[in-house]
Amino acid sequence: MNSNSLQKLNGEICIICDLKKSTGIHLYTSFICVDCEKEMTNTQTSDPKYQYYLEKLRRVKNPPLYS
Repeated sequence: MNSNSLQKLNGEICIICDLKKSTGIHLYTSFICVDCEKEMTNTQTSDPKYQYYLEKLRRVKNPPLYS
């Protein structure tokens, strides 16, 4: 069993809610759970949560550096 299979069985950490979830999408090198994806796509731009999601999504653009 490879590491990708193990990650899917154990789940991955969502970059929005920071919880371990088993289903979601990969955006570049980041994982977004299905719940957060639905919440983001249904949020109006006038909602204060919209700004929160933008801040979280900025982490996708700047992946962490590993030394």
